[in-house]
Amino acid sequence: MKKSEYQFDKIHTIGKNTKIDKSVVLSGKCIIGDNCTILAGSVLTDARIGNNCHIENSTVEESVIGEHCHIGPYSHLRPNCVLADRVKVGSFAEIKNSNVGEGSKIPHLSYVGDADVGKNVNIGCGVVFANYNGQIKQRSTIGDNVFIGCNVNIVAPVNIANGTYICAGTTVTKDTEEGDFVIGRVRQENKKR
Repeated sequence: MKKSEYQFDKIHTIGKNTKIDKSVVLSGKCIIGDNCTILAGSVLTDARIGNNCHIENSTVEESVIGEHCHIGPYSHLRPNCVLADRVKVGSFAEIKNSNVGEGSKIPHLSYVGDADVGKNVNIGCGVVFANYNGQIKQRSTIGDNVFIGCNVNIVAPVNIANGTYICAGTTVTKDTEEGDFVIGRVRQENKKR
């Protein structure tokens, strides 16, 4: 599903049994599905939100969110994001120009930029997609059922195959094959005094 597949109406459309809390800002042309909760402090601009979504004190710009998604608190979806159903984007996470597959989780304190993320992917705390080399933005692809541990750097462009397990603290610069176990840390040394 791509953002361009949707045609926005000239006014906001809000579904049945959806709760829009105080201090929520809707701008542009927003479409919000049924049974959603948009809590105080959220700002939605040209956003399409599926049914049964929960958005807490977050910003969503020119993006599409599937059904049964949980966003926030303090998340930022920048333009051109497409989230499939049952995606979780947690506190202080930022996503830009990316597609996130069904059931994937970006729980907190991570940046996902210019990426295609598959289904049932776990992106740990402090993961950064290094998408800019100083001259151009580059994309990375993450397959299905991938586990990305805390404090991992994904240096674009890379392709992470299905079922890859990336250990915490790893910097990924090379493509992986299905089921790979990836570890790239410097060994700890404890020196006296």
